[in-house]
Amino acid sequence: MVVGLLFAIIAGSLVGLQNIFNSKVNERASTWSTTTLVLGLGFLASFLFGLVFEGKQLFDLQNMKTWYWFSGLIGVGVVTCIVNGMKLLGPTYTISIMMTSQLGFALLFDSFGWLGLAQVPFTFKHLMGVMIIVAGIAIFKFSGSGEKQKVSKATEKHKLVGN
Repeated sequence: MVVGLLFAIIAGSLVGLQNIFNSKVNERASTWSTTTLVLGLGFLASFLFGLVFEGKQLFDLQNMKTWYWFSGLIGVGVVTCIVNGMKLLGPTYTISIMMTSQLGFALLFDSFGWLGLAQVPFTFKHLMGVMIIVAGIAIFKFSGSGEKQKVSKATEKHKLVGN
């Protein structure tokens, strides 16, 4: 369990870091160039690591449903939506919404046992957990807007006085 928690924490930090990098690439390149670069380098890295760590077993894909192979196409949508979301909403808000959406859809998939997952009974506690996170994001987003305006006005005054 501890190792699983550690992997989840590392994954979260890496996703946050990757999204910042992707956003910086997207400032200088188009969304499709960014997506191509990100997923292309990801393919190359995973292919090379796969060869090093798994060897020929990397290509042992027996007993896999063909439609699982299309997860890479989902990755195109993920990268494209995140870089555009970050451009429009900023990193913290985009990632918060993305993680809440992930949690909500995971709850939905678990509750209905979709895509071959073991069905987990839906409870009111699960719903409340997701709603509390959504409320936290709303508080985060809307409570800081006044502070941002104050800082912005103070910066403008400082610039005017400095000139």
